[in-house]
Amino acid sequence: MSILKKSLSIIIGIGMIFAVFALAGCAEKIDYLVLVNKQNALPADWENKVEIVKTVNSLEDEVLVEKSAYDAYLKLKAALEEEGVFVDLDSAYRSVASQQDIWDRFTDMYGIDYVRQYVAVPGFSEHHTGLALDLYLNIDGVDVYMNEDMVLYPEIWAKIHAKLADYGFILRYLEGKEAITGYSYEPWHLRYVGDVKIAKEITEQGITLEEYLGKA
Repeated sequence: MSILKKSLSIIIGIGMIFAVFALAGCAEKIDYLVLVNKQNALPADWENKVEIVKTVNSLEDEVLVEKSAYDAYLKLKAALEEEGVFVDLDSAYRSVASQQDIWDRFTDMYGIDYVRQYVAVPGFSEHHTGLALDLYLNIDGVDVYMNEDMVLYPEIWAKIHAKLADYGFILRYLEGKEAITGYSYEPWHLRYVGDVKIAKEITEQGITLEEYLGKA
């Protein structure tokens, strides 16, 4: 989905501004194992319950993230830096309204067949939860954020993936599990599940969130 990357920041900027005011400060409990994929929509009350925080990455893009997921990410990031691995957040929370803008814009640009293949249907994107985090790399002081460039560093991703479960994250779209997840392997796409024990169980079994929940 690399063709989408920088275009998204333009489209979702306004949506982010509204989202941060609408969602910040909410404190109702959310289900960190919520399943949002091509078959399962975001729960209707989710955007009223999730607590979102805002950060700015090294590219000077604003990124919105669910608060607990962001706190865990900062710990993961610090642990990786101790091993000489540097990452930053490319994207995380995206409102349903922002996803609709993306859908409409890319339909106009590339046609409906392209959009159905590469863009999540509004309401069915895991990014709506704020628990899905897309990372990018910083190598020798240079930001590496295009998908086709990031895949050239499997050894770095291996170091990142080895630490995910310790902080409550799983690798969401596993290689060889495309028929289950509906998406190709994405080494940069993490999912916060809120519980280190659960994250380790999923990771050690080499299964998807769908399989863990019995919904594959």
